[in-house]
Amino acid sequence: MIDAEAFIAQHGLAVGQDAGGDVSETGLSVDADRSHPAISAQDDDAVPQHHDRHSGRRTRRSSWGAHGASRQKTLDDPCDIDACREAALRLLDCSDRSSHALRERLIGKGYDETVADSVVVRLAEVGLINDEAYAQSVVRYCAGRMLGERGTLLELSRKGVDRALAQQAVNQARDAGVFIDSAWELGRRVAMRTAGLDPQVRRRRFWSAGGRKGHSPDVLRDVSESLFSDRPQ
Repeated sequence: MIDAEAFIAQHGLAVGQDAGGDVSETGLSVDADRSHPAISAQDDDAVPQHHDRHSGRRTRRSSWGAHGASRQKTLDDPCDIDACREAALRLLDCSDRSSHALRERLIGKGYDETVADSVVVRLAEVGLINDEAYAQSVVRYCAGRMLGERGTLLELSRKGVDRALAQQAVNQARDAGVFIDSAWELGRRVAMRTAGLDPQVRRRRFWSAGGRKGHSPDVLRDVSESLFSDRPQ
């Protein structure tokens, strides 16, 4: 009777694999593509995909494999301002960006810093980049996600918005009651999900969610006392 190692060698199977595909340590099939966020087809840096005619799956080509396409093209001239401008416009077509984020992206592509600065300044002059409007759009996005003041500041910073401009946008939103409204919306959603549970559990879950969203303790306390009180409503 053939032993296990001989059988594996005979059929060309590696340990931990199965003829159907990769297998994790738990024995569950692993789809590598599901572990990464979707890449926009519009982004010029998107990893090219090919169709596996044997498995029927659409997979991304490796940028390191023998047949993989390189993700980073070598620039013919890092000081080519026209090419830099075209690259900037393609990036803006994919999504709005702050001037700082766009500049860093261009430099990351290999363009000279002076050239990238010149392109960003010119795009701002013609109105294709507007940091103030971009900051306001980020604040609206954060409000839709029920983020608080601290969470919104972090998001603005992550997107490359200037610190002073980010603080100004957050101050305006706070004065308009945006973060109070988002905290109440978060509270109502938690209240619906936790209906029937012990009041202490409901309060704890709300405070935990509010903390992750970056809300201030004072705002969370007001909402909690109104929505999760032990007193009959």
